[in-house]
Amino acid sequence: MKTIKNLRTVLVLLLSFVTTLTVFSQRREVHILSANDMHATLELMPQLGGIADSLRALYPSLLVLSAGDNRTGNPLNDMYSPSGYPMVTLMNQIGFNASALGNHEFDMGSLPHTIDHSNFRYLCANIHAEEQTGIRTVPCQVFDVEGVKVGIIGLVQYGQLGRPDTHPDNLHGITFEEPAEVVGRYESLRNSCDVVMLLSHAGYEVDTLMANRYGWLDLIVGGHTHIQLSADEPLHNGVLLTHNTNKLQQNVTHITLTVDSGRVVEKHAEYIDVKSFQSKNAIVDVMVRHFSNNPDYQRVHAKATTPLENKREIGSLFCDALMSETDTDFAIANYNGVRLSRMPAGDITVGNVLELDPFGNTAAIINMKGSQILEFLQKYSRMETYRFPHLGGFMAELTLDKENSTVIKNIKLTTMDGKCLNLKKTYRVVTNSYVAAFCRESLGITDMETVNRYTADMLIHFLTQRESVDYQGVNRITFK
Repeated sequence: MKTIKNLRTVLVLLLSFVTTLTVFSQRREVHILSANDMHATLELMPQLGGIADSLRALYPSLLVLSAGDNRTGNPLNDMYSPSGYPMVTLMNQIGFNASALGNHEFDMGSLPHTIDHSNFRYLCANIHAEEQTGIRTVPCQVFDVEGVKVGIIGLVQYGQLGRPDTHPDNLHGITFEEPAEVVGRYESLRNSCDVVMLLSHAGYEVDTLMANRYGWLDLIVGGHTHIQLSADEPLHNGVLLTHNTNKLQQNVTHITLTVDSGRVVEKHAEYIDVKSFQSKNAIVDVMVRHFSNNPDYQRVHAKATTPLENKREIGSLFCDALMSETDTDFAIANYNGVRLSRMPAGDITVGNVLELDPFGNTAAIINMKGSQILEFLQKYSRMETYRFPHLGGFMAELTLDKENSTVIKNIKLTTMDGKCLNLKKTYRVVTNSYVAAFCRESLGITDMETVNRYTADMLIHFLTQRESVDYQGVNRITFK
């Protein structure tokens, strides 16, 4: 009888042990919905909400993440008081869990208000903000997803001037470190988390560098460079990397991580088309219609007789407006200072102008020798075609590398009538305050004056003086 009792005890213990092993070895999944570079595309937020709702119905513990640049590019959001409030309110309603800081989160000096209004944290490991800035971020955050610990490290873009690409006036009291140099400090998360990932606004090139350097990462959700990866993107040193184009124009990403015994054993990214998604979040849809009801932005100031088909045509219009409003020799605008890629023929409204130039920059007039103009173009563009600024009043002929057509080998500057620019002559050049700050910091140029007018207001006034404009085919940059 005693033997039978002992056998029963042993069987119970064995069953308990087997059950325990089964629990500990059970495969579990973590599901993530990620977006990046949304740039306040309010009109597609109902569809994004619908995607989140559909996935959450299947996976109640879904994490919803943004890799930064949630704002800038839509006047309904950027010019709202407080700036950025519509977008963060929509993100709250959709149920975002965390966001990286993008370089445009610093625009308009609105980040402290944005953080205060957010129901989620902003993650950034390479920022150091003094207390008086009001910028309260955390370097990383650990989420418990049905017993799976997910550690997320945030990173912001680090530009050639040692800071994110935003106006330096927005960054007083804040310093930054290179993203790739910071990540290694958080390897200890590997000891306490089943999943360790980056939420990165550092750009694709830096993300691939970090993946190759830090193989202990499971995933990098990236942004900033506006490229579209696909589900066929190979792993980088075993690290899954995701990126989407900007403004929700193509996809968001549904990521599935399978975890077994405290480590990720399977990784999969599914890209979901936002525009074609049929379901909308009804509450978000109502909120978007409320925020979009601003008749001031519908005021017409001129007509485009033909469509402006690309940024170069729009940039030429912008530069001509700045020159006309300041009676200067030349105008220069940074390539990405023009945010619209196309304008259809027809009415040009206040809303169009504020979409084109959403940063709240003022104008500045700089006295520059021709040689300084050339030096600025070389340094600012980094001799890459996709960064080359927009021009007004003069032209540039770019000789391209035969092996790589995005690399500039030589820049030749000419007047509008084809004569070589006099490199010794001093010209009055109008630009925006962002470019002016670059000239001070990188070239040491101080001979400049501030024009107390917003560049967007100058463009509106320029258009108001004309019944119509036609910039089809206008391009001050040629290639050789």
